[in-house]
Amino acid sequence: MSKPLSLVLPPRTRARRLVTARGEFAVLDAAPLGERRGTVLLLPGYTGSKEDFLALLEPLGEAGYRAVAVDGRGQHETPGPRGRRAYRRRALALDAVAQAAALGDGPVHLVGHSFGGLVARAAAALAPDAFRSLTLLSSGPGPVARPQRIRVRVLRGALALLPKERVWQAMCRLDSRGEEPGVADAPEVTEFLRRRWTGTRIAQLAGAGRLLVNRQDGTEELAGLRMPLHIAYGADEGVWSPADLSATAARTGAHHTVVAGAGHSPNVSHPRELTDRLAAFWERADAPAGDGAAAEVSTAP
Repeated sequence: MSKPLSLVLPPRTRARRLVTARGEFAVLDAAPLGERRGTVLLLPGYTGSKEDFLALLEPLGEAGYRAVAVDGRGQHETPGPRGRRAYRRRALALDAVAQAAALGDGPVHLVGHSFGGLVARAAAALAPDAFRSLTLLSSGPGPVARPQRIRVRVLRGALALLPKERVWQAMCRLDSRGEEPGVADAPEVTEFLRRRWTGTRIAQLAGAGRLLVNRQDGTEELAGLRMPLHIAYGADEGVWSPADLSATAARTGAHHTVVAGAGHSPNVSHPRELTDRLAAFWERADAPAGDGAAAEVSTAP
């Protein structure tokens, strides 16, 4: 999951409900600074939420883009059903298509972080005319790395057997092992993380986890998409194999970004560097046919 460093809303950003043909979704809607160059729909990852993109909203706005980050169904502040069927990949993808339509800005640039990338890929395949481009951010078409598969399976098993609060406490203890001594989240961030966890439906966590550990390779689906494709991740990505992500970019002809010094959440750790790379890709995507080509971009060390 991504962990926001601050919960302060950026300038020109408002929290609101987005009314769609498939229900209402909690969103953070950030207006561009000056003339709008496009609209971006941002889908968060597993155990995450729209707040995972807080650090990205201001630089995206400064670059001229309206940026809308969403809580998916059953995620944080968006209600969701209890049933397992509601969290199948197609249902979540149809939600993303409805969200794009409800923004009223025509085809939008779609960005899916981690698990959100699985949903974004399915949405792009279902309704290619709804999107101007697709960016998979720290997300691959194949299964997550083995340590992460084990972690997700353990989490799903624990949720089936234990109270949600006990699972949260165990997660906090495990996550704290990798932190430096004396380093702690701000109290408001700690409280937010707990509130987000308790607000997310168990059915959503179970359903999303099931999709994450699916071993089916979706590279051919990506290669068949009729839109510009971008694969971006941190150099220290640990949920998917960087070698596999690089190979996928080569096989699909995708624009390829590696953010130096970043891990699984460059949207949190390197928002301005990531915005520069996203904006460069979108400029190429919006250029007349024949003017763009696949490229690899890395931040300076």
